[in-house]
Amino acid sequence: MTAERFRVGVTRDLLTASGEPCFNPAAFDELKANPAIEWEWLEPCEAITADHAAAFDALHVNLPRVGADVVSRPDLRLKIVARNGVGYDTVDVAALAAKGVLTTNTPFAIRRPVAVAALTLVFALTTRLFKKDRLVREGRWNDRVEHMGVGLTGRTLGIVGAGGIGSELIRLAAPFFGRILAADPHVAEAQIAALGARKAPLETVLAEADALVVCCLLTPETRHLIGRESFRAMKRTAFFVNVGRGPIHDEAALAEALATGEIAGAGLDVTEVEPIQPDSPLLRMENVIVTPHALCWTDECFEEIARTALRSIADLSLGRRPVHVVGD
Repeated sequence: MTAERFRVGVTRDLLTASGEPCFNPAAFDELKANPAIEWEWLEPCEAITADHAAAFDALHVNLPRVGADVVSRPDLRLKIVARNGVGYDTVDVAALAAKGVLTTNTPFAIRRPVAVAALTLVFALTTRLFKKDRLVREGRWNDRVEHMGVGLTGRTLGIVGAGGIGSELIRLAAPFFGRILAADPHVAEAQIAALGARKAPLETVLAEADALVVCCLLTPETRHLIGRESFRAMKRTAFFVNVGRGPIHDEAALAEALATGEIAGAGLDVTEVEPIQPDSPLLRMENVIVTPHALCWTDECFEEIARTALRSIADLSLGRRPVHVVGD
C-alpha cells in the first residue's frame, strides 16, 4: 500500500530570474527526512489562497500574504505555514491557529545578518561613505575635508527592540560605541545589562542616541512608534536606521525631519511601502541610504533561513512539533 503523500508548496518569489532558487538548493535536503514528502513551486501569487490550503499540507512562504480567508473552507488540508524569515506580520497567525494550522519562522538564521546590516548602515552614514565615493567619481578629491565623519567611541547607540536581533546588535556594536541604550518593554533589565547595554525608556533612548536603530517586530503597538514627536526628540546630529519593518516609522514624518535638519541622516533597509515609491522625497536626499529590504541577504543567511523553514515542515510531517512555532 502506497503511503499518503505529504504535499509541500514553495512560493515562486524564492526563484531568481534564471529560474534557480535564491538559496543553495541543498537546503531542500531537509525534506528528505520524510520520503513521503513531495514538493513543487507555486505559480506566482501575491497572496496564498484557500485553493492552496486545500491542495497542500505545508507551504514555504516568502512574500505572499496569508490571510484568514486561506483557512475558511471545509476542505482545508494545510497544516503549517513556514515563513521564510523572522517577521510574520503578513500572516494572520490567530486565524490559522484557530483552525489548527501552525505558523513558524526562522528567528536564529536572521539575527547575525540583520545585526550586521544595521551596523553597515550606521558605519556608512557616520563615515559619509557614499558622499566620499561621489567626491572621487566627480573629481572633487580635495573637498574631502568638508565631509568629516563622526567617531563612535564617545557616542551612544540607541536600540529599539532588544530581542534576538537587538541582542545580537548589542554584542556586535559594543566594541565601537561608548555606551548602548536599549528600549524594550518585553526584555528584562538584567538580560540587557548582561549583554553590556542599559535598559532605558524609549524617551531617554530617543533623546540620547547618536545613532538610533529600530529592530523590533511590527505589531499594532509598534506601528508608527517612531513618528514626528520622536524625531523632534532626537539630537539634530543623530542618525536613524530601520532594519525592522517600514511601518514602525512614520515615513512622512521622517522625510520632514530630514528636510528640516531635525536629524542628520537615515539608513533604511525597510520602507513604509515596499517597493518605495519612485517619487518619494527620501530618494532625492543625499543624507539617506535606502536598500531594498535585502541588505542582510547573503548566501549563508538565505541557505540557513531556507533550511530552518524546511526543517520545520519536515518535523511536522514526521509528527514532531517544529521548534520555531510563532506564539509558543
